[in-house]
Amino acid sequence: MSEVTLQAFLDDWAGADPLRCAVAATVERLAEAGVAIAEMVARGPLAEDFGKVRGDEANAGGDAQKELDVIAEEELVDALGKAPVAFLASEESETPIPLDPQGRVVVAVDPLDGSSNIDTNVSIGTIFSILPYDLEQHPDPSAALLQPGTAQIAAGFLVYGPATVLVSSLGDGTQVFVFDHDTATFILAREKVEIPATTKEYGINQSNVRHWAPATQRYIEDCLAGKDGPRGKDFNMRWVGSLVADAFRIFTRGGVYLYPGDSRKGYAEGRLRLIYEANPVAFVTEQAGGAATDGTRRILDIVPSQIHQRIPLVFGSREEVEKIASYY
Repeated sequence: MSEVTLQAFLDDWAGADPLRCAVAATVERLAEAGVAIAEMVARGPLAEDFGKVRGDEANAGGDAQKELDVIAEEELVDALGKAPVAFLASEESETPIPLDPQGRVVVAVDPLDGSSNIDTNVSIGTIFSILPYDLEQHPDPSAALLQPGTAQIAAGFLVYGPATVLVSSLGDGTQVFVFDHDTATFILAREKVEIPATTKEYGINQSNVRHWAPATQRYIEDCLAGKDGPRGKDFNMRWVGSLVADAFRIFTRGGVYLYPGDSRKGYAEGRLRLIYEANPVAFVTEQAGGAATDGTRRILDIVPSQIHQRIPLVFGSREEVEKIASYY
């Protein structure tokens, strides 16, 4: 069977439809930027201390900002400036960044997810969401971003690890592309990802157990009780602390991921962003047969109230996500 490149896949999907062509061009530019970011990440300690914190600076969400966070955003701005993107909303910037006034889409990104792991050689990545843009409907750039996740035309994430991988969906299933260094192209590796409906594996930062709500505590206690407990089976826990790495594991072999809100200051609504992280991850998860909620509500149905809004996130194997909801 001949290999299918990302460009060929996108061209076949887009056809002559103007909006689809805009989306295809945007995904190509995101992939292009991803390759450049992956090359910088791969230099590790040889790079110019990309893992250092920029003084006392924090991003728009209040998190410590690493040098490579800013550089990754700059790469994305440069790449998307060559696509029909009206503006870019980034976790690293307070307000949307204007690009092409005639653009057909808007893009929301977490330029470098998992940047706290830069120094530890753990997989990190870029998460993106693509939404339709109409100047008449959305004269205020922010308004175009405050659409529910169901409005996304495409979404996905890149993983910078042993392989540079693109997980994406155009609304008809979820695909996995792998960057081939010999040809300098992304090649289709999995055309229809299917997350197993059931699982015996969960991921959560269990060091925060004392801060969790009772429902979260009960769920984890029942998992830890194993086959002798109410769940009747033994569970494994896996936690990388890099959303894209934990997500790719789930897309590869199933599982469930939990980042709940808790009682710590600033954590009542979790720490992940609805627009930049939860919505795109939920989109590709549902397209792969999985589910994504904030514990009870479907993520894609939630209407954002602000660009940098935080949200709890539970996603992965559908039956396990539904089971978690029952604890609430």
